[in-house]
Amino acid sequence: MFDILKINKLFQLMKNKNLDAVVIGPSNTLEFLTGFNPVGCERFQALFITCKRQYFYICNLIYAEDMKRWFEKTAPFYVWNDDQGFHETLKKAIVDFDLNNKRMALGESIRAVDLIDMKTLFPCEFVNGTDLLEELRIIKTEQDLNKMRMAACLADEVMDDLTRLIKPGMMEKEIKVKIEDLFIEKGADGLSFSPIVACGTNNSRPHYRGNSGVIANKDVLLLDFGCRYQGYCSDISRTFFIGYISKEEERIYTIAREAQAVAVLAAKEGARCCDVDREARKCIEGHGMGRYFLNRTGHGIGFDVHEAPYISGNDTRCLERGMVFSIEPGICVPGKVGMRVEDIVAINHQGETEVLNQFTREIVIIK
Repeated sequence: MFDILKINKLFQLMKNKNLDAVVIGPSNTLEFLTGFNPVGCERFQALFITCKRQYFYICNLIYAEDMKRWFEKTAPFYVWNDDQGFHETLKKAIVDFDLNNKRMALGESIRAVDLIDMKTLFPCEFVNGTDLLEELRIIKTEQDLNKMRMAACLADEVMDDLTRLIKPGMMEKEIKVKIEDLFIEKGADGLSFSPIVACGTNNSRPHYRGNSGVIANKDVLLLDFGCRYQGYCSDISRTFFIGYISKEEERIYTIAREAQAVAVLAAKEGARCCDVDREARKCIEGHGMGRYFLNRTGHGIGFDVHEAPYISGNDTRCLERGMVFSIEPGICVPGKVGMRVEDIVAINHQGETEVLNQFTREIVIIK
């Protein structure tokens, strides 16, 4: 069930943090460690891993048959049903594994309401385990990088296909559906996140989630999407112009593209994340548009679409071989327009800065 290299790294991280146990709910982290990610719901379920190299899984009866298929037959399972709730079952597991009065780290998908319950059930020091679990997967192997290269290639192909498919009169939601269909046709596992398709002034909101806009002539169209391929994510953004580009739009796009190129050049082995962010910010500020740079310059990516390292002003971590992250400075003028160019970048195992996406960054006018 467990990948021995991954689990050994986890035990070392637990030792460094003086942790007695980690608790991992349904999540990409759980899939990274075990190969599976059950559907999360309001019924409590989680994997508990102890510093003594022991583990147990707790879940509701309705999930037990499915979950046991992923574990050894002798794996300790604690099953509860809706009539009794999980409290007494969890208390028994904690006693069985001697976890009272210990230091326990919680993964990102453990709900606050469940933490409140746990605090009333047994004495324990609970700590935020998100950073530790991100550290577990921050360095990608060459095999991981190859999967991410393929995921990026698929994103490039879908972006290229869309330049020939998008026409005035199409709705944002039609394009979203087409993005998913294209990825599945090309062999992706599915989407890495819900695509952003933003036309007109919708793109001035960096994480716009609507889908009712209609593509019109002279629109600016922002596309931001990605896929999962053998568990690993891609993420790409491009800005297109429908039939026409004004001088002001060309100026803004040129600044965004320049800032992205400057940040990619700064993203070298040994560089601090905050310094990469600062180079992008200096570029946009130098053109008098700093107040419209709303987002961080980038985020780590891998088994999750957002994970460490974070290319932001407050992350002093130095970039290392095997780290993969986005570079995506943007310019968003509220109520008017938003533009960005995003690529995935890796510090590969030769110490080189490798841009995984190859789709053009030149101005593209869709006619």
